[in-house]
Amino acid sequence: MKKILQISAVFIGTIVGAGLASGQEITQFFTTYGYRSFIGLIICMLMYISIGYMVINLSVKYKLDSYKDLIILVNSGYLGKITELLTSFFMLSGAAIILAGSGALIKQYFGTSSWIGIIVMFFAALIILLRNTQGIIEINSFIVPSLITVITTIFLLYIFFSKTPINIDYFKSLPYWKGHWFISSIIYGSFNILSFSGVLVPFCKEIDDKKSLFIGIILGASALTILSFFINFMLIINVPYIFKYEIPLLYITHRFGKTLQILLLVIIWLEMFSTEVSDIYSIGKTIEKAYSIPYKKAVLLVLLIAIPISQIGFKNLINYLYPAFGVISLIFVIQCIVFYISKKFKKD
Repeated sequence: MKKILQISAVFIGTIVGAGLASGQEITQFFTTYGYRSFIGLIICMLMYISIGYMVINLSVKYKLDSYKDLIILVNSGYLGKITELLTSFFMLSGAAIILAGSGALIKQYFGTSSWIGIIVMFFAALIILLRNTQGIIEINSFIVPSLITVITTIFLLYIFFSKTPINIDYFKSLPYWKGHWFISSIIYGSFNILSFSGVLVPFCKEIDDKKSLFIGIILGASALTILSFFINFMLIINVPYIFKYEIPLLYITHRFGKTLQILLLVIIWLEMFSTEVSDIYSIGKTIEKAYSIPYKKAVLLVLLIAIPISQIGFKNLINYLYPAFGVISLIFVIQCIVFYISKKFKKD
């Protein structure tokens, strides 16, 4: 049971990131679509479980070492190589985004140089990464329960003090700004699946327990969906006011005092940290396999490369990279499904 809980914690910690913990991702991909956004969250959960099952089986059957092996397996042509290169570039850029974000967070709330936030994130990530897979498990085993506790507390307080009628008719009456909720849900789910595959593939080799891995994915996907429901619920009631804020949940939390606001900010930074560690772990494992560079040297190299990229800026990196990676991720998910089904039918 402990192993299953650890796997589910890593799943949640890898996917959540600062974007979801702050409410920004939920706002952009779900809340703006109105009450149908709750259906979209369920679609994402089903995607995580079903594609996760495929990735586990393919990783074990073909003895894959990294996300590069998985991408090339489902598409050995030029598109597969391009997808692999772009995925590596995105994960490296993602690591740079988080370094920049850590710097921006420290600068905004403490008025110090952004380099302090970057350096703190750099050395904290390096310490955990040098512990390899065990480090990933340890950090998420601490961060994820903290995340669940804080978000659930905010939600319960909101429900307790809210005077808003809570029923389906009320949610249906709320305005929405976008209409293509299904496409948005599929892109968001695909985005997270490819990101998590970078951690899941090497986990399959090192843990070597398909049943525990799959149950861990189911538990993690279910818990993540419930948390997302909580966040989406609070955000959708506060439309359009939340659109003015970069951290929408902070706007909702301000009515409950400074202590809870500070706890939320700490959780956001920790989720940035867990995503940073997951991205660099994924790239480090790929470099170790592809170029025979020791894992510890690989992660140090990736962190050092990410520092100059982080100077492009937090907002600029997100605006250009996230939409592009969403499309690439969707292509990967389709390839994965087609490959898995084709092999299944051939076997039968």
